Amino acid sequence: MIKVLLGSIAGGVAMFIAGFLFWATPLNKIAFSSATEAQSAAVQLSLAQNLSATGYYLIPNPETSNGAVLYGKGPTALVNYNSAGFSTADPSAMIGGFIHEVVVSLMIALSLYAVAGRVTDFASRARLVVGLSAATVVMITLSDPIWMHGAWRFALYGLVADLAMMCASGLVIARWFVPTRAG
Repeated sequence: MIKVLLGSIAGGVAMFIAGFLFWATPLNKIAFSSATEAQSAAVQLSLAQNLSATGYYLIPNPETSNGAVLYGKGPTALVNYNSAGFSTADPSAMIGGFIHEVVVSLMIALSLYAVAGRVTDFASRARLVVGLSAATVVMITLSDPIWMHGAWRFALYGLVADLAMMCASGLVIARWFVPTRAG
């Protein structure tokens, strides 16, 4: 079990490195649409004047009769709004993110540990890691563009990034940190 716990940390490191490559380098420009400084300032001012609390906002609100009409006509938005702002180099996000990745890696490690006695070779464990990671990432990442008509470019980039992160963690754990037999 100690190997599984150590593997969770190693998997978290692998996930963190893969995530860094996708989200903290210029590669992330593939995922995002951009607005000019003037457009950004106008939208930021409008958000500050019209939304008071941090949250996810469906704009317009389709649950009112006028909102349903406006929603049908467009444009629409799902706004992930943070009223306080934050630094892009926020150390608490880095620490919290790493802890999050170690916890996810622990879940992967415990799942692999549970089948270790029946799935004993690396190739089979790798197929299990890739298959379950792909199923999870496809379900979660593609839900927004399918159900909420969100941006496909961001979702597809996120799908590739999340799949790389999950597989990096799972493959490290499957290769070096899961015993041949559980127990």
